[in-house]
Amino acid sequence: MIPCQTGVEHSENLYRLLVESVVDYAIYMVGLDGRVATWNPGAARIKGYAAEEVIGQPFAMFFTEEDRRLGRPEQALAAARKHGRFESEGWRVRKDGSLFWALAVVDAVYGEGGDVIGFAKITRDMTERYAAQQTLVESERRFRLLVQGVTDYAIFMLDRKGHIVNWNSGAQRIKGYRSEEIIGQHFSRFYTDDDKTAGGPKRALAEAERNGRFEAEGWRVRKDGSLFWANVIIDAIREEDGNLVGFAKITRDLTERRESQRALEEMRAQLAQAQKLEALGQLTGGVAHDFNNVLQVILAGLAVAEKLPSNSSSLAPMFAEMRMAATRANDLTKRLLAFSRRAPLRPEVADISKVIRDAAGMIGRTLNASISLDLQIEEDVSPVRIDTSDFEIALLNLAVNARDAMPQGGTLRIGARNVELRGKPDGLVGPFVAVSVRDTGVGIPEEVLSRIFEPFFTTKPLGKGTGLGLSQVHGFAQQAGGAVTVSSEADKGTEFTLWLRASSAAEYALERRAADQGLSQAGALAKPLCVLVVDDDPGVSRLTVGMLEAEGHRVVAVTDPRVALERLDSGESFDLILSDVIMPGGMNGVDLAREIRRRWADLPILLVTGFAEDSDAILQEFPMLHKPFTTIELTQTIKSLFGM
Repeated sequence: MIPCQTGVEHSENLYRLLVESVVDYAIYMVGLDGRVATWNPGAARIKGYAAEEVIGQPFAMFFTEEDRRLGRPEQALAAARKHGRFESEGWRVRKDGSLFWALAVVDAVYGEGGDVIGFAKITRDMTERYAAQQTLVESERRFRLLVQGVTDYAIFMLDRKGHIVNWNSGAQRIKGYRSEEIIGQHFSRFYTDDDKTAGGPKRALAEAERNGRFEAEGWRVRKDGSLFWANVIIDAIREEDGNLVGFAKITRDLTERRESQRALEEMRAQLAQAQKLEALGQLTGGVAHDFNNVLQVILAGLAVAEKLPSNSSSLAPMFAEMRMAATRANDLTKRLLAFSRRAPLRPEVADISKVIRDAAGMIGRTLNASISLDLQIEEDVSPVRIDTSDFEIALLNLAVNARDAMPQGGTLRIGARNVELRGKPDGLVGPFVAVSVRDTGVGIPEEVLSRIFEPFFTTKPLGKGTGLGLSQVHGFAQQAGGAVTVSSEADKGTEFTLWLRASSAAEYALERRAADQGLSQAGALAKPLCVLVVDDDPGVSRLTVGMLEAEGHRVVAVTDPRVALERLDSGESFDLILSDVIMPGGMNGVDLAREIRRRWADLPILLVTGFAEDSDAILQEFPMLHKPFTTIELTQTIKSLFGM
């Protein structure tokens, strides 16, 4: 028969069962003398002692020797007695001597009279959590050391409004500020005044917040006011719930790299210009011969025409011959200008067969009489998108090399054919045009083949070449999106092949149709204009006036830009100013055009020039027509000025 239990006894039994069932916490009683009075299974599991081994023993046995020496067990009980509760974390000792990190709570236990009769102690093993925390702390410490140790990058954080929160040593080295000088300041102080006025800092943060990241390059300002070229990355930092905390900002000083790139670009431009001059040198003899022939036709024709009556039937064919000679001189001059001037690439879809045939005449002038030129161009060769001037220079360079490789004469063959590439050479795939230049010369030694495209590398005797020709060929092929290859055999010759990506016939037809349409629309203007012509050369001025008057325009001609300004100041009304660029004295055509635009902003201006080294820069400001020009070209240009 089970004895009857009071409510208090039943409650105490339930409490005992609860404590005895807890295994994740050590729960036991400590008497006023600091000795263990009870012991639960959780205490046995965590600390390793059975109840009979530990009851009656001082609870200080669970503390480390150092803690016991410092009196921490006694301090814990004293604090619990005084305040009713004491809580701490620290190392504790198991039965086997191993340590564990414990969260310990000591509560005072009061008797019916309110006096402390003992202590309830609860201990939890927090070793795993403590290890994880320590790993995190160590990771954060190492990360801080890493960030602080980086000196080539400025790495720092911004708050949501762009104020600087922290600062690494790289930021101090690059920007010049110490952390105490800059933390709390707005990051916009690193921007130039122009960028701040344009809203650059605000736009950067807005894009980083919107897209998660912002990257840009530009000028930034150091503490001493000097500028540096920076690559800037701003990343948005968000909490797990997506709320924006701030921004991580990384800045790298790219000033040296940018200056190196600029220097390299300038060197490449100088190399290209030197190579063009070398090509012109190769052409000098043939060009002089052609110009002499042109001048002979014109001078002889004029001499004969002067002695013939005005109604002579011989004049018309004679003038036709003179016109053809002048056209040849015009084409030759334009080709030479294209060779020599510093101009950006102007790729266009070109009929490669026609370009090669047109260039063959000039190439032929560079060859010795003992060398024959043979064109082997297949039918229906696809058009290609190239800068035709650079292509002609590449052909000329290859022809000059071939000539020098055939001192005893031989054959130079230039061919063109359609090919379908499948990864070779240089990974090229798709339809291409192969332009080959083959000679029957001495060949290139195998040991130098790998270096022939290097700038300034040459096997020619001193003074016989700059070593720039083949580097230009390689550069042209790369810029055209293709490649160049070479094969050579001693005493049998060398073949260079330019692999140029093919364009469609439809694309070529479209560009030609646009050009032809422009010429077809070069008819007379809807109404005559009043034109002020400014040219210091009386002969050129008279002929320009004649061309304009033949089209029905009223023309006034002056030889000095200052006189032109005086005519405008006097109130004379003109519809168009047509001025030469290069003129003697303190004011040239560009100066005149700028002054007219400043004072008469709506007055159209057309500049003409035979040669201007900075013509591309001038074209950014004013329309320009190159001499010599025909009446059709002049009329077409004027119509485009007036939007006709």
